[in-house]
Amino acid sequence: METNHKIALVTGGSRGLGRNSAIALSKKGIDVIVTYLSRKEEAEEVVQQIEANGCKAAALQLDAGNVSTFDSFAERLGDLLKEKWNRDQFDFLINNAGFGINAPIASTTEEQFDSLMNVHFKGVFFLTQKLLSRIADHGGVVNLSTGLTRFTTDGYGAYAAMKGAIEVLTKYMAKEFGKRGIRVNMVAPGAIATDFGGGVVRDNQDIRDHLGSLTALGRVGEVDDIGGIVASLCTPELGWVNAQRIEASGGMNL
Repeated sequence: METNHKIALVTGGSRGLGRNSAIALSKKGIDVIVTYLSRKEEAEEVVQQIEANGCKAAALQLDAGNVSTFDSFAERLGDLLKEKWNRDQFDFLINNAGFGINAPIASTTEEQFDSLMNVHFKGVFFLTQKLLSRIADHGGVVNLSTGLTRFTTDGYGAYAAMKGAIEVLTKYMAKEFGKRGIRVNMVAPGAIATDFGGGVVRDNQDIRDHLGSLTALGRVGEVDDIGGIVASLCTPELGWVNAQRIEASGGMNL
C-alpha cells in the first residue's frame, strides 16, 4: 500500500539507541531504513517491529567507519528507495552508529583513536556529505553526541573529543543545510543502560547506583528515554528547533 510517510535512515539501527530510535520513529508514522554492521538478524527484527507499527521498513548493511564503501552504499540506498517507496530521496538522517572505548589518554593507542575517529567523526562527516543530495528539502539530520562533552569521566577523553567535534560540526551543518530548509540538531545522552562499552552501565549494579546518585532524577537512563527525543526532532512540532544540543541525562552532574 502506498503511503505518504516521511522516511528516516538510522545508522546502527539494529541495537541500543538506534534500535529504540527507529521504533520510536515508526510510532510517529515515519518509515525507517536501518543500517547494521554485522547483526543482520537483529536488524531484520527491528524491521518487523516497525512494520507491525504500520510503517514500511528495510535494513541495509553499512560499515559507518569505512568511507570507501559510502559510494556503493549510496547506490544501494537509491535502488531501495526507488523500489520500495518510488522515491529518490529520504527525509531524515540519524547519525547514530557508534561504539565506546574506555582508555586513559596516557594509554590510548593510535589504533583505538583512529577507530573512534573513523566512526564517530570522519564517517559522520562524509556519510552526511555523500547522502546530502538524497535528503529532501525541509528534512532533517540528527547527530548523536554525549553528556561527556559537558562533564568528564576518566577514560573517555578520545571518545568525548570526537563527539565534541560533532557538536561543532552540527552547527556548521545547520548553517549550510538551512538554505534548503534542512534542520540539524544533536541529542547528547547521559549514562544509558545499553550494551555500549560492553554493557557496563546496564550490567553493573554498583555503577548504576553510583551514576544514579549523580543524577537529579536519581537513576541511569534507559533506551526508552532517548529514542522518543530523536523521533520528536523529526516532527513538525519541533520544526523551529535547529542547531541545538539537547542533553538527555536526567540532570547528571549538575
